[in-house]
Amino acid sequence: MTHPFLIFGWLKEELHLHVGEHVLYTWLVMLILIILALLASRSIKQVPSGLQNLMEVVIEGISNLAEETMGPKGKAYFPLVATLALFILVSNLIALIPGFAPPTANLNTNAALALTVFAMTHLVGLKEHGIKYLKHFMGPIWWLAPLIFVIEIVGHLARPLSLSLRLFGNMYGHEIVLMIFLGLVPFLLPVPMMLMGVLVAFIQTFVFTLLAMIYIAGALEEAH
Repeated sequence: MTHPFLIFGWLKEELHLHVGEHVLYTWLVMLILIILALLASRSIKQVPSGLQNLMEVVIEGISNLAEETMGPKGKAYFPLVATLALFILVSNLIALIPGFAPPTANLNTNAALALTVFAMTHLVGLKEHGIKYLKHFMGPIWWLAPLIFVIEIVGHLARPLSLSLRLFGNMYGHEIVLMIFLGLVPFLLPVPMMLMGVLVAFIQTFVFTLLAMIYIAGALEEAH
């Protein structure tokens, strides 16, 4: 995907940085989140207002969704879920700013996020159940265990692939469509596409985060 102009692309050439543009925009998203956290928490009030109120609503919404999806044990993994949600959302939304490209439109970024979820899922399972976690891969009927084991392994290995490609495909596709419209009619026509981009950004964030919570919740459950 070739953008007509990327601010960090120009900056990378000027400073001779040997990193991908998606890495630079990932650093930008991290900086935005750090600044938001500092601004929201610098003067905590009993009755929140402004940015503190907005951040509390967002965090409470993610917390409620995590508890409903993963149960009481899922509270321990709320920091991971919230970090994923906020990082993906901000990454998706900066695509709407001219000269910026979302890190999530790069497969490397999404693969890193998906592999983090994949690793955490099985670490959580081993921490919760120990060696008994292997029962999750065996199925309820002992004589079908070898077949079920192979099927489960393939299914689990497909999870990071599906997480990566789903987010990448939607964000990359939106970027291409937006660039085409910007090339045809630079001013008025791209506006509806940008509004749709906001919807896509929130939906893809919700889908990725929800699937991550479902995978972790599955690892927390007892094997049947």
